[in-house]
Amino acid sequence: MTISKWAALSGLVLTSGVYAQSVTIYGMLDAGIESVSNVASAGGSITRMPSNTGIIPSRLGFRGKEDLGGGLSAIYTLEMGFGVDTGASGQGGRLFGRQSTVGFSGDWGAVTLGRQWTMLFWSILDSDIVGPSVYGIGSLDNYIPNSRIDNSIAYKGKFGNVTVGGTYSLGRDTVNGNSPAATGCAGESGTDTSACREWSAMLKYDTPSWGAALGYDTMKGGAGSWAAANLTSSDKTDSRLMVNGYMKLSNAKVAVGLIRRDNDGSTIRPKSNLWYVGASYPLTPAWTIDGTYAMLKYKDVSNYDADLLAVRALYAMSKQTTLYAQVGSIQNDSLSAVSVSGGAAGSNPAAGGSQTGVMFGVNHRF
Repeated sequence: MTISKWAALSGLVLTSGVYAQSVTIYGMLDAGIESVSNVASAGGSITRMPSNTGIIPSRLGFRGKEDLGGGLSAIYTLEMGFGVDTGASGQGGRLFGRQSTVGFSGDWGAVTLGRQWTMLFWSILDSDIVGPSVYGIGSLDNYIPNSRIDNSIAYKGKFGNVTVGGTYSLGRDTVNGNSPAATGCAGESGTDTSACREWSAMLKYDTPSWGAALGYDTMKGGAGSWAAANLTSSDKTDSRLMVNGYMKLSNAKVAVGLIRRDNDGSTIRPKSNLWYVGASYPLTPAWTIDGTYAMLKYKDVSNYDADLLAVRALYAMSKQTTLYAQVGSIQNDSLSAVSVSGGAAGSNPAAGGSQTGVMFGVNHRF
């Protein structure tokens, strides 16, 4: 089995012929046990059940479409994230924190309003082999698996092999909290019309054997924004430029990518490059092995870099149920203290410490 997309889902479809409307109910449950070594706060290893993710985060969603005639449809998506370990809501405690959108679609594409993914997500989707896994590249940049925005309008359309898209947010994040999905920059201010705005764009080209993507995402700060983000005024921005590509060779898939970041919120490390390469290969119809190697390199400053390696084995018991084992390892430079695990807070090593994580779990889709 290959889980090639972050949001691989199956669903139950309920159809009403009277109103020409379809509703899909879908979801995913992912839980496992993880052991992380060399945790500074624990003085050794820690064993836990991560809240955020295993191989793909847990969710429950509702997706609907109504045929309005003339090739036009009304569409909506409501999707909540939660931790199987406690049942608590994710995305900073939002009810429908993964997606909450309504809009229209046709042959020209789709326009949606609400809380939704930025084009950074869509541009990286096919090249990030392990995706939002507990030991994925989100450990090196936690915005990557959390690239959603509130109060936004988005357009995405596919024309032959080409996909284009863009987003614009009037206030990118309305929730405060110690979370990458809750940075407290509500925007929509009458005194500072630029505060907390966001925009992104994507150009993507796909064929049956290869593809490439270019994406850009930039966020403005605002007065009173969550202090840890340090984007405390609308003059400060946090921007990412994404370039990536993938190729399918027989049953195997290989991919490479680069994310260039310019972050005014960091006075010490404002510029960085995140390189990654990944591969996936189905050993049998049931067994798949995949992995990613990533390097986070800061410009004009030394001793803050980090290298991450992740390898997974996936066993498909059925179309809906997958057992998995995964291992991750990180090497930090002397001033870096990045955790190998993006599964939950509190697992960082001491500065300069290397770290290994191992996790066994089950993923079920419905």
